[in-house]
This record gives sequence, C-alpha cells and structure tokens, in this order.
Amino acid sequence: MGMRLCRATFSSRRMDGLRWAFGCGSWQPSRCEWLLAARCVQAEERERIGAFVFARDAKAAMGGRLLIRKLIAEKLKIPWNEIQLQRTTKGKPFLANPVLTTIPNFNFNISHQGDYTVLAAEPNRQVGVDIMKTNFPGTSSVTEFFRIMNRQFTDHEWKTINMAGDEWAQLDMFYRHWMRVGQVSKETIMFLDGDQEEAWAFEETMLDDNHHVAVALSKPDIVGKYPVQLQENINQEQSQFTILAFKDLISSAIAMAPEDPMYWENFQAKQEKTSRQHRVPV
Repeated sequence: MGMRLCRATFSSRRMDGLRWAFGCGSWQPSRCEWLLAARCVQAEERERIGAFVFARDAKAAMGGRLLIRKLIAEKLKIPWNEIQLQRTTKGKPFLANPVLTTIPNFNFNISHQGDYTVLAAEPNRQVGVDIMKTNFPGTSSVTEFFRIMNRQFTDHEWKTINMAGDEWAQLDMFYRHWMRVGQVSKETIMFLDGDQEEAWAFEETMLDDNHHVAVALSKPDIVGKYPVQLQENINQEQSQFTILAFKDLISSAIAMAPEDPMYWENFQAKQEKTSRQHRVPV
C-alpha cells in the first residue's frame, strides 16, 4: 500500500481520529457547484485540477483538495482562506502554515480509486490510507485466484460463491464473504522480509460492495492513557468511514478567488473517464 503521509500540528483539545469518503465518481457537479469548488482551492491547485484530461480525475482531485481543507479548517481551526498547502518533491501535499502546538502531531493521508476519494486522519500516530475498487485479481484468472484463496472459506461458502453466476458475479460474492460493508477488520498483519512487522496495525473495510479501503497505523503514542475497553470503543468508532456529500465538503469553505466561467467550460469539455481503472494524484 503506497503511503502519502502528511503531517500537521494543532493546539486545541484532544483530537480523535477520523475517516471520510467522498463519492467523486457519482458526483455530477452543476455549474454553480464546480465554480464554487474552484473558488475554494488555491490557484496552483485549481490549475492542476483543470489540466486533467478526464472529468473523473478532475472530480477526484477536487474532492481530495476539499477534504484536506475541510479537515484543517474544522479540526486544526485554521480559517479556510488562510490554509497554505504545498507539495513535497514527490508531489505529496502538506500543510505549510506554522502552527503552535502543545499536543502531538495530527497526521492525515488521502487516496483515490474507483468512485471514491478517501481521507484518514489520526493524532499521535502516522497514518496511510489506500482504496481499491474490486477488479479481476491481477493477470491471473478468477479460477486461479480462488484456488490460491481456497483455505479462506468453508465448502458451503465456496459453493455459494461458485453458484453466483459468471466470473464477475463470483468475484463480487467472494468479496462480500471476505468483508461485509461497514464492518472493520483489524486482523491483518504484515510481514517484511519474512518477519512480522509489529510497528504497524491495519484496518480494512468495505465502503460498498465494490470498494475496499485499507488504513495503516503506526503504534499510537497514547496507549495506556485510557482504559482498555474505552480505547477499543474509541478506535472502533474512529475506524468507520463517513460518506460526505458535496455540501459537507464546503460547509466551512471560504471563497478565495472570483468566479471564472471558463473553468466550467473547460470542465464540460472533458471526457468523463478512461476505459480502464487507473490512479491519479489527488
């Protein structure tokens, strides 16, 4: 899982982690919405988004910018129009504002694929997020993929999967058995050069029947500060993704530029999407 880690610090009460998702694929922005969104991001971000060939990519990137700015405005209490985002030499966004702090780092990370842009944020621990839309497993056949995964289910479950219909239907049924929508699994472990990597924990969940999200978390700095049961309840609540609508993305927004009608014309001229799945920087 590629990690695009960004860090920011804050000076308010103790913050809880959060998980947000925006349905950029199903978003069909009106002229008013697209021009408003464009007014609420920095000039270089607006130019970068406008340069995408496909509307799907532009919407994913716009959703990512708005998610980050919403996070910083609402959780770090920096006014929307004062937020300064920059990119590292590798293109990763980070908060450039100097922020005084008496509390440890607040980390955030975004990812996009398929129909969603997702954001995960955590205080006191590094975080990475990745989203995958259900597709055929690599270059192998579904039959070969199922053979490799044979031990994961009972005979009855495999019978249900194999009776689902064509290969696409079987693959969809496989993922439905693998993880239920809204259920968070924390049993995944990672091995590095044959050794179990204990410095990181993982959360996996399904946003819907076709989108799987994985969150990687470093060991928290706050372990031991809360009773075990309370900490488990906090972690479970924070692990659930909240689906945001466009109105949620701009609920704290402050326009930073005048309206540019040509930006809408540029967007309308874009083809909606490519013929195959791909990733774009958001």
